[in-house]
Parts: sequence; C-alpha cells; structure tokens
Amino acid sequence: MKRELIKYFKSLGIEVKTTTKARGHQGFFRQNRIDISKNVKDERIIPTLLHEFAHYIHAKIEPNMPKTGGGVNILFNLSPVHPFTCSALQNELLHVTRFVDENSHLHKLYEHREQIKAKIKVQENIVKTAYPDFMRSKKFKDFDKYIKKSKAKYLLRYDRVKFVSPFLRRVEIFSVDKLEQDFPDMPAHFCAYIRMKSLQKKQARNSRRINYYNKYYSKPSELFARFVEGLYIDGARVRALAPNTTQRFFELLEAGYYFELKNVLEMLQQNEIIANS
Repeated sequence: MKRELIKYFKSLGIEVKTTTKARGHQGFFRQNRIDISKNVKDERIIPTLLHEFAHYIHAKIEPNMPKTGGGVNILFNLSPVHPFTCSALQNELLHVTRFVDENSHLHKLYEHREQIKAKIKVQENIVKTAYPDFMRSKKFKDFDKYIKKSKAKYLLRYDRVKFVSPFLRRVEIFSVDKLEQDFPDMPAHFCAYIRMKSLQKKQARNSRRINYYNKYYSKPSELFARFVEGLYIDGARVRALAPNTTQRFFELLEAGYYFELKNVLEMLQQNEIIANS
C-alpha cells in the first residue's frame, strides 16, 4: 500500500524521498516535499506518510502554517457561533496525540526532572550541615568570599574547564565531577554548593526541553497530523477520544474541505476491505 500512496502523492506534484534521515525525524514535510527516514520501521511507514501528507493538506488550507503552526479554528472551519469551540477540539486532539505518540508524554524528561530535583536536595543538605540557615534564593556570602581567588569559580559557569599557562603551556583541567581531587583544601559544603549550581543548570536545560516539546505537541499542525495518523492506526479509539473533532472532521471531509485527503483515506479503507475479504 505504501507504493500506491507514494505514487498518488507524486501524481499531485509532491516530491517523496524515502532514503533520507528526514532531518532527524521519522518524516518531514516542506514546500511540496515529503521525506521519510530510511530508519522508519515498515509498520510505521504508512502512518508517517499520512502524518506528512496531513501537513501538506494543512498547508493548502492555511498557507502560512509552516511559520505559524496553524489554527484549530481554520483547520476545522469554526465560526464564532459554531457549537464546537477551539479549546474543546484542541483538548480532544491532545488526547489523540497522547494515544498516537507515546513520546508526547515526555516520560523520560519528567523522570529526569525528578532525579535532578532529588540530587539538588542532597547537595543542599550537605551545605546545610555547615550553614543550617542556607537558602538557595539568597546570596551565599561566605562561599563568594572563599571562591573569589580560586580557579574553582569558573566551575560555577562550566562543568569542565581547561587552563593552559601562557609560556610553559602547562595544562590544567578541572571538573565538577572531581572537585575533591582538583581542590583538596575546599570544604565539603562548598564542593556541594558548586555541584548544586551545576545541577540547577541541568534542571534549567531540562525545563527548557519540556517547554519546547509541550509547545511542539500542542501546535495545531502537529495535532491535526497525529489525528489523521490516528484514524489509520485505530479509528474507533480516535472516535472515542475525540467524538466532536471526529464528527466535524468527517463533515468537512465529505464537503471537500480537506482536498485530496478524502481520496487517500478512501484508498486506505479500500485496501483494508480487500485485505480482510
């Protein structure tokens, strides 16, 4: 079936590539071109083709979609007085996305966040053995005074630093992971404070990634593509998760609002009928 889909896509003037890395994704759509990664498993090729074709259809409905991410109101042709609201449909679409794409749950990132949080607490408790009133939100004056003339101060910005002396070219490498070895005279609570600051930087990076992916998965363009993908994977489940969205989608599909997407879904339905006959 994938060959028939690709042939049909090409008949519409879409360039289809199946031997690229697809910019690090399973698939990628841009300017009438669909790339499918050569690493995609066979069972994922048709859903990925559908996902990228949904982007193609969306771009026809909303030409500035690649820049804006699109709008649910335009995708589902909602007027201000329509009984279905953007927020209601978007909420249903998020449920579909979480069903279709396990990665959208961000389990690893949230687990990593909790792990970092626990490690920060461990280092904070070490600091508090010497400074019971220590607070992360306030300046640590004793530490600032101690660290001022030490090369360890650079480890507050970087986890690993390298110094090369100007004449003898003597190399020194310091790391957060071996503070006690690099700075044997430094008190344990100050080592803990440097490690805590390092962990806080990791926490900030992790939070930025969580925010990035939550925004990505919430974009109407991605919600719509995963909705179309979900109809192929398990149409009954998608109808149960998104009854209003599904109803509106098929109303517009029959009316020709989604252009050639109707033909593609009919091709897949016909193929399933033949396969099960």
